[in-house]
Amino acid sequence: MNDNCKNIELRGVWIATVYNIDWPKTLNNKEKQKQEFINILNIINDLNFNSVFVQIRPSSDAFYKSCINPWSKYITGEQGCNPGYDPLEFMIEESHKRNIEFHAWLNPYRVTTKGINLNELSDNNMAKLHPDWLLSYNDALFYNPANINVIKYIGDTVFEIISNYDVDGIHFDDYFYPYNYPLPYKEDKNGIIGNSRRNFITQMIKMVNNIVKKTNPRIQFGVSPFDIWKNKASDTKGSNTNGSESYYSVFADSVKWIEEEIIDYIAPQIYWTIDNKNAPYEELVKWWLNITKGTNVKLYIGENISNTDISKEISKQIDINRSYEEVNGNILFSMSSIENNECNIIEQIRSSYFCKDKKL
Repeated sequence: MNDNCKNIELRGVWIATVYNIDWPKTLNNKEKQKQEFINILNIINDLNFNSVFVQIRPSSDAFYKSCINPWSKYITGEQGCNPGYDPLEFMIEESHKRNIEFHAWLNPYRVTTKGINLNELSDNNMAKLHPDWLLSYNDALFYNPANINVIKYIGDTVFEIISNYDVDGIHFDDYFYPYNYPLPYKEDKNGIIGNSRRNFITQMIKMVNNIVKKTNPRIQFGVSPFDIWKNKASDTKGSNTNGSESYYSVFADSVKWIEEEIIDYIAPQIYWTIDNKNAPYEELVKWWLNITKGTNVKLYIGENISNTDISKEISKQIDINRSYEEVNGNILFSMSSIENNECNIIEQIRSSYFCKDKKL
């Protein structure tokens, strides 16, 4: 066993279903879909991963039996069409057979991707039933985070999942308000409206955390935000970077969530190379570990191996993470890059990344 490996580190991979990026590759064929997922699990099990983060609610829909969300079109090609099996139940069972944790990845606010209109949604989609709950931006639809009914609906969605399925975690990514959703004319980015938007997101995060803790405290709840909270130029507490700030671009105050410990872990998407001048990889790793230090919030690092430049240096990035005790593991985006063996990544992982002991 590699002495540099941490026996309890999380070794995760994101499995994206939106646009069928990673799974399923075949629509409306349950046997092929099952075999595709088994093949994924066999690959990552052989490579000693111990966690999957599967997107089970990409766009106001469901990869599971739900009373409040329609079946996803990414299973059958048509939203609301019953696939003839329960994908979530199947995926959890197969993951647990291999001692792999299953984290349910949800997009709380996205309703449609660009170019899809309301008429294309299933008749029982909440967005179609309640169009007054929606925001429209850049030719896409989103639930309005300021709407109290939306907040409750997200909570009901999480409760339905954790009450009916043996998931190990509930996971949100970086999408909250639409990226760069504008403020009213002449409104200051630190003004009343910007702060109220951040408070609505935090209110939702706090509610989900409370639901998870009251229903099943064994389940982990975490978020994977864009990696720059604020630049130091905007706030002395910010990172020594020069890039888009999630505090302003999507109104996500992830530092507050850590300080208030309303999440179990944070997994910033540090999608940069080590020598990036505007956002150096290790600079951000150190910034996040300082923010989480002294709290009960674990720190995982998200890496984008679909980017060739990052994939080429991923072993160095993971070595950086392992040099800090405060970093508790890694999540790689995404599974297709591993399946396609981009930059010979399978052999890199097999030879140097993960220990034989994969137990968390």
